[in-house]
Amino acid sequence: MATFKSSRSKACDIPPAVKKVVWERDHHRCVLCLSPNGIPNAHFIPRSQGGLGVEKNILTLCPICHRAYDQTTQRKHLQVELRAYLQDKYNDWNEEELIFKGW
Repeated sequence: MATFKSSRSKACDIPPAVKKVVWERDHHRCVLCLSPNGIPNAHFIPRSQGGLGVEKNILTLCPICHRAYDQTTQRKHLQVELRAYLQDKYNDWNEEELIFKGW
């Protein structure tokens, strides 16, 4: 049986090529704690809010920092730090361009 994926779901998925670029950009480490256990699969704008699986929206975070960012009250504080990190990496970084607008 074929699996159907919506265009939003496809747009929010992180392609392997994006993971590779982000992994290199983030020097193979969690951008928050510098742990070597980071994985380039964290969305700055969450998938649940239409966050695209594009380089400028993906970060390398270790499981502990990823959980803190996604599931704790630390989110707002960590979001400030991660926003500054991405703005430093991309002069043209714009949050509005990181959200799926296909509907």
